[in-house]
Amino acid sequence: MRALLVPSPDSLIGLRDAGRARGYLFPILMLVWTLWLFLTPLFDRRGFPNWMWPTFASYAVFLVLYHHAYYRSRRHLLACSLGIAALGLVVVPFNAGAQSYLIYACAFLAFVARPPVAVAWMVGVLAAFSIAWVWVDWPWLYLFSVWVVSLAVGLMNISFQRRAQADTALKLSHEEVRRLAGVAERERIGRDLHDLLGHTLSLVALKADLAGRLVGRDPARARHEIDEVARVSREALAQVRRAVTGIRAAELAAELASAHLLLETDGVCLDYHLPDEPLPPVLETALALTLREAVTNIQRHARARQVWVEITRTDERAELCVRDDGRGGDIVPGNGLQGMRERLEALGGELRIDARRGRGTELRARVPWPRAAVVVPMACAPVSA
Repeated sequence: MRALLVPSPDSLIGLRDAGRARGYLFPILMLVWTLWLFLTPLFDRRGFPNWMWPTFASYAVFLVLYHHAYYRSRRHLLACSLGIAALGLVVVPFNAGAQSYLIYACAFLAFVARPPVAVAWMVGVLAAFSIAWVWVDWPWLYLFSVWVVSLAVGLMNISFQRRAQADTALKLSHEEVRRLAGVAERERIGRDLHDLLGHTLSLVALKADLAGRLVGRDPARARHEIDEVARVSREALAQVRRAVTGIRAAELAAELASAHLLLETDGVCLDYHLPDEPLPPVLETALALTLREAVTNIQRHARARQVWVEITRTDERAELCVRDDGRGGDIVPGNGLQGMRERLEALGGELRIDARRGRGTELRARVPWPRAAVVVPMACAPVSA
């Protein structure tokens, strides 16, 4: 039985939910509309005296086609849709509720081809059903309702499909933007290091060779060249440190840009405020990783429409505040949350989360100012001078 609920990769359920648990429930919930197939003759027993055996026999065939349409390859979706429509044509003389088969047929036809072709299939099926309805000579009101409902459901599914395709394309474009941004950043780092070290290392090599040739003939001049090599090396080290600090300082800005893209995909607005002065690299990295995890959790679980990010700094500490207007409620600690807490506590900081049901979630990460932020500039000042 469980094997029947395992969808093919290219099936409607496989593409819709990638085999997640809710994918199994969706087709079962959609069967609720088949109740009209059985309720219609019950309300008019005289009009449909022989409805029972054709209805139950057709329903058994319908369930097979319905399962195949949802869980098996989409290559067979057109055949399944037409088969369901044929059931409606055959059973409608015995049971007017068989018009519900046409609604399911149009719902599936929305996925068989491009929108114009899919609509053409829907109109063709409904036209054939209309001929059968006129032949049976039943009220036109029922015929009008099946046209309206079937086309509405079919067009709605086309709209859902196009929106899903647009969302997928948007996510792919965001991933491409992130990839290109990473490539551009690596190229920039490579250029910066080449510009910083290319000339300096060439100068060090020349002076080292010169000192090696002078060490026997002019020791004093050789000593001077060796001192120059040491001085140039220290300057190069200071430049590399400043370059690395600049690269690290961009982490928080990069995470905010990534967060904006991620939340924008789900239609969530992001409002943020950054301090005017840069943070020390160790704080920059810790808060950037915390922001990444917080935004990921909001996108997955919060169902928020607005997110606020604020980073403040004082003489004693730096603080990150992330708020949303989502559903809030109890938070189950996971690996990501535990990792955030451990990372901050390793720096002497703390993580506080206030989540109230229906009032959103507020996350505050506080990290004390590292001593290195004061000592390092003082130590490097004579080198860069």
